[in-house]
Amino acid sequence: MINMLIRRLGQSVIVLLMVALVAFIMFRFVGDPIAVMLGQEATELDREALRERLGLNNSLLVQYGSFIMRSLQGDFGISYRTGEAVSSMILDRAPATIELALFSGILATLFGIIFGVTTAINRRGMISQAIMTTSLIGVSLPTFLIGILLIWLFSVELGWLPSFGRSGAVEIGGWHTSFLSLDGFKALILPGITLGLYQMTLIMRLVRAEMLEVLGQDYIRFARARGLPMRKIYYYHALKNTLVPVITIIGLQFGSIIAFSIITESVFQWPGLGLMFINSIYYVDIPVMSAYLVLVSLVFVTINLLVDILYQLIDPRLSDAQTGAN
Repeated sequence: MINMLIRRLGQSVIVLLMVALVAFIMFRFVGDPIAVMLGQEATELDREALRERLGLNNSLLVQYGSFIMRSLQGDFGISYRTGEAVSSMILDRAPATIELALFSGILATLFGIIFGVTTAINRRGMISQAIMTTSLIGVSLPTFLIGILLIWLFSVELGWLPSFGRSGAVEIGGWHTSFLSLDGFKALILPGITLGLYQMTLIMRLVRAEMLEVLGQDYIRFARARGLPMRKIYYYHALKNTLVPVITIIGLQFGSIIAFSIITESVFQWPGLGLMFINSIYYVDIPVMSAYLVLVSLVFVTINLLVDILYQLIDPRLSDAQTGAN
């Protein structure tokens, strides 16, 4: 276990450094931030002075090294658009994105497992067929179209839920949450469903496929022959042995929810990191864009590390296999 952690941590550091380098270089070609910050009326002296103050005249290697050293201290520089510290902007908007991701992840995981087990146990039932048919919506339709349809139905036609924004957030110890107020929870529902529908469909189909394979194993037939209750066979013996691949998908999908919440936050004007990233692209706000991609890569790397640890806890045979291979 310790050797695996050391190896994974080393790989994670290399991945983060490469992502930071790619993001840092790539965003140098998306536009000139000086033109955005000063406008067309600025003189060449003003432009050169600002470029020198921001360190843009230094070589890319020097700028990259400075970016890495400051990032390790939690300093991602100053926003070119607002003049505010990027770390402060991230801290202000992170609660909204994390809250939306948690809500979407819980919905996707809970209903994905329930629907996956249901459709595997009753493969030819009408309910299972209806679930499988409906799940095609989550795979076929793009996220923005799903969000627009939900807004039209539940906000415009029925008037049950708000169509945009984050309202009713309650502050607890500096953290703003929408879970503790009715208005805040209602504002979470539509973007949460929009963001989690695709992930729920993937989890459901994976659970169904794994359950069908496990239910055909000899130990399941032996358990039935012994007269064990079918509920115990399905939800203990069979479901437990589907968790390893399911955990992988759940972990990666949670990272995807955070990374690809951009579209959902744009449709619903949710004040999170995704909307901040979209605005930074429009204004060529390089520090914000670079910090966002580094944070997203950090989320994926951390989730992958946690998934590897859960592998060892759920199935110790994986650890034994790795030890034998080494």
